[in-house]
Amino acid sequence: MLFNAGIGLVLMFYAVAEPISHFSNPPYGEAGTLLAAKNALNLSYLHWGLHGWGVYALMGLAIAFFTYNKGLPLGVRWILYPILGDKLKGPIGHLIDTMAVVATMFGLATTLGLGIQHINSGMNYLFGIKDSPEVQVILIGIITLCATISVVSGLHNGIQILSKVASIMAIILMTFMLVVGPTLFIIGSTVQSTGFYLQSLIGTATWMEVYRGTHWMDSWTFFYWAWWFAWAPFVGLFIARISKGRTIKEFILGVLLGPTAASIVWISIFGSTAFHVELFGAGGISEAVQENINTGLYSLLQMFPLPYMSILFVVIAGVIFFVTSSDSGSLVIDFITSGGRDDTPVKLRIFWALIEGAVAAVLVLGGGLIALQTGSLVTGLPVCLLMLLVCYSVNKALKKYQEEKKESHE
Repeated sequence: MLFNAGIGLVLMFYAVAEPISHFSNPPYGEAGTLLAAKNALNLSYLHWGLHGWGVYALMGLAIAFFTYNKGLPLGVRWILYPILGDKLKGPIGHLIDTMAVVATMFGLATTLGLGIQHINSGMNYLFGIKDSPEVQVILIGIITLCATISVVSGLHNGIQILSKVASIMAIILMTFMLVVGPTLFIIGSTVQSTGFYLQSLIGTATWMEVYRGTHWMDSWTFFYWAWWFAWAPFVGLFIARISKGRTIKEFILGVLLGPTAASIVWISIFGSTAFHVELFGAGGISEAVQENINTGLYSLLQMFPLPYMSILFVVIAGVIFFVTSSDSGSLVIDFITSGGRDDTPVKLRIFWALIEGAVAAVLVLGGGLIALQTGSLVTGLPVCLLMLLVCYSVNKALKKYQEEKKESHE
């Protein structure tokens, strides 16, 4: 559930599209080489790995600690309680919650918009349905209506069931590619690229292309960081709600290591297979991605057995991931706007689900990928500033908590 709520929808499709994009148009080095493939996986791991999940872990830890250990309501505003105290009950608290809702809305809309573009491309492969913003808006409307059914069912009946189904389908798809693809090459690439990622983590994370004068990071790294921050209130609140009873160590390790490992394995299996096709096989995936980035995964699946069935499987999984993301977002926004209550009217959750779909549709019509990226960039910056305060707030609260525990044992 944690992985699905966090990044499942977009990562499923970008596991081929992003590494191939970095392979064809690398920020440094020569394109289309073995070194380009190595760097492409490393950059993809950076964008989907420890840094992003670290943002989620910090936000989730803050919310969980102040809710379960300090008895405060489940909400975003209370993560600054050691700094602002009871002032959070007034306009300042309302402002923080409003910022969290707006960031969640646009972060989620970005995810849904990117996901629906890939779903549309898959339906174009399967049924010849036109790949266009107008069709994507119609698909958003249809799937959003389906999502409201899960919203009505609640966390345990709706989201958990769909999350399990989506996870099972993802594992089946991953296993299929591992078996029909170049298995030994994939395993070797996973081990090697993971080691390179860990070895070069600091250097890659602090690279800023200042000596190049290019703007590659604007479309990739900066967008990803803003997107992760925009999603932080959403995912942080969501994982805090499902993590009651965990120790801080268990929480941090669970949020950081599990999803990061899953992301690396997923990207490596599909990305490495795509590189094998490009470097040692028929090629053609790079050209397809350059023409339409949404076709990366489908272009790869076409080169292996059962292409029609596997693409149909991916589209269905994408729809389920879409519904899961929409459900989770509606639930979290409902929590924030109701002050942490979980007994709000079902109509309110349905309202938020419809609003999420509407915002995603507007962004798709308003400029496609550029509009989606801009939405996350604009809303992610305020949350980034908030997270700086959260670091101080959590540190202060944990120190005080530790002192109180020592005094109680004396």
